[in-house]
Amino acid sequence: MQIKLDLKIFLFALIFVFTGQIELYIVFMFFTLIHELGHMLAGMVLGLKPQKMSILPVGFSVTFAKKINKNKKTNWTIQKLIIAITGPIVNILLAIILGYSTKVQIWNISSEIMVYTNLLIALFNLIPIYPLDGGRIAKCMLTLLYTRKQVYVYIHLITKMSICILTIACSIWILYIHNIALLIALAYLWYLVIKENEYYQNKMRLYEAYEKLSQKE
Repeated sequence: MQIKLDLKIFLFALIFVFTGQIELYIVFMFFTLIHELGHMLAGMVLGLKPQKMSILPVGFSVTFAKKINKNKKTNWTIQKLIIAITGPIVNILLAIILGYSTKVQIWNISSEIMVYTNLLIALFNLIPIYPLDGGRIAKCMLTLLYTRKQVYVYIHLITKMSICILTIACSIWILYIHNIALLIALAYLWYLVIKENEYYQNKMRLYEAYEKLSQKE
């Protein structure tokens, strides 16, 4: 399996060093790794082969070698749905286990903070913004009901609505808790949304070109 490192992780680490929260960032990254291993294990159980593990500033991302049988589109969609939902489930289970293990500590990080961290990772990933797990889950469910083009349109709309609502909520929350980690996470989400918007625009251009060619034929 190929390992890909996003060099922006060092910038993020440096920011947390200056803010005195580097231990919390390391613990966060540790639990996001377990989260991603949950995805990977689910994929392997379903018979998929992990192809690449990306180390990103806000976690990890595993990519599987595609084994798509066009005659089994529904099965492939359900497999992707199971893989997407497994990560948040792993974090929720960890939060429950750590909640009953009050003596567990990593450095000076208490079990209560680790419970909070796992719940935060689970909730963060369930936000319906593509390509987070919540966005992937929504995309899989829409794929079972609509055409591919319609799915792209709906997911794009859901992503835009979600990031706008989240930005308003986070802006209010940051005023009260003054947590730089929340601001960084929000900025990174906007980065993902902007990249996904570029991908969406390219897809729509391809669909428009294809539809024009079909009309000429």
